[in-house]
Amino acid sequence: MLFRFSLYGFLKNQRYFEPFLVLVFLEKGMSYFEIGTLIAFREACVNLMGVPTGAIADTCGRRISMILSFAAYIVSFVIFAYSTVPAILFVAMLFFAIGESFRDGTHKALIFSWLRLQDRLGERTKVYGYTRSWSLIGSAVSVILSAVFVFVSDGYRYVFLFAIPPYLLNIINFFGYPKELDAHIDEKASVRNVARHLRDAIVHSVRKPDLRRLMLESMGFEGVFKAVKDYLQPVLKAAAGGLFAASGLAIVQSEEGWSDTQRSAVLVGVVYFVLYVLSSFGSRQTHKIAERLGNEERASTALWASAALLYGLILLGGWMGLAAILIPAFVLLHVMQAIWRPLIISRFDKSSDERQAATILSIEGQAQGLATLACAPIVGLAIDFATAGKVAGPFWPIGLLGLLVAGCFVIRPASSPKGEHDLAAQVAGTTDRT
Repeated sequence: MLFRFSLYGFLKNQRYFEPFLVLVFLEKGMSYFEIGTLIAFREACVNLMGVPTGAIADTCGRRISMILSFAAYIVSFVIFAYSTVPAILFVAMLFFAIGESFRDGTHKALIFSWLRLQDRLGERTKVYGYTRSWSLIGSAVSVILSAVFVFVSDGYRYVFLFAIPPYLLNIINFFGYPKELDAHIDEKASVRNVARHLRDAIVHSVRKPDLRRLMLESMGFEGVFKAVKDYLQPVLKAAAGGLFAASGLAIVQSEEGWSDTQRSAVLVGVVYFVLYVLSSFGSRQTHKIAERLGNEERASTALWASAALLYGLILLGGWMGLAAILIPAFVLLHVMQAIWRPLIISRFDKSSDERQAATILSIEGQAQGLATLACAPIVGLAIDFATAGKVAGPFWPIGLLGLLVAGCFVIRPASSPKGEHDLAAQVAGTTDRT
């Protein structure tokens, strides 16, 4: 099953449009505020649908939920590819949100169900970090292919269409998941049972202090990250012209040579490839970082301090308009998120009832989505104002927001849940079976 889990992540991240998504929207004539609004719309839809779909997955079947998720993704790719009217992008984003809401939390619950069946719960962080590393390897492969697609076609349509075959392959992959991974589906599937399951999970996540803290951490780290991460793309596009001009290569400077889109594709491809390779390595090493620092809570606190430092660099580089600071800081922020994700997911699983696993993780996804929903339009509007004002570089509001949020969690660090032993104690004596 580790192979199937890893294959899922590899194929899922064949999102050839992802390194160029903001550039796609800019090409369609959207402002940064409109882009932020579109992202906020996606998060609002995911929030409306995500928790109920998590409850549906827990009560009606997690495997079928994954198949429905990827079918909705494919519909969104087709609309994104052929839409020429910005308003239609909201329809595409709606289908994308349906895919996110059915997927988010559900596959993680499948992995943890398998670990329980294998009596390997002490390896939560290690196994999830391993499978997530394959997702990031998939992203590294994807960004090279996407750069080639954009460079050859000198446009963005095909990056959506070429993402469809890997998603169809993943649907086939899901048919190989064993039925027992659906866990304890011992209730008759009905609206009443889904609603009761959803109510119980929400009450549990609100009343339990450990889960409340984790929800806030997820909102602060993941929610803000999702709102700002794609602004690396316009930074790279702006840097591409100056970089290639300084190179002295005539083919990339002449009117008959490479277009702005092609130059951007080359730089985006190189930077994102390095980003994903480093992120894959970081994800696979997460359990070792947690062991070295004592447990997952201490590792999370160290990452909050590191995030504050990186957002401070983005604030400085954004104000001064220095791509030499912004690009490395954004890359390291992505790597840090790859390390953070296995930690937070493992901490959620330790604090959750297995029968509510998909629902709790869906609630976590909605919590971070609420933060993104609030932050994305504000960040976009602030960048528009900073661009119009021309007092400083346009991207400093990203650093300011991140620094303020990270600072709150540095001041109030995480503590281990009651009754939980340190990670080092949990994994002592386990063998390396991945």
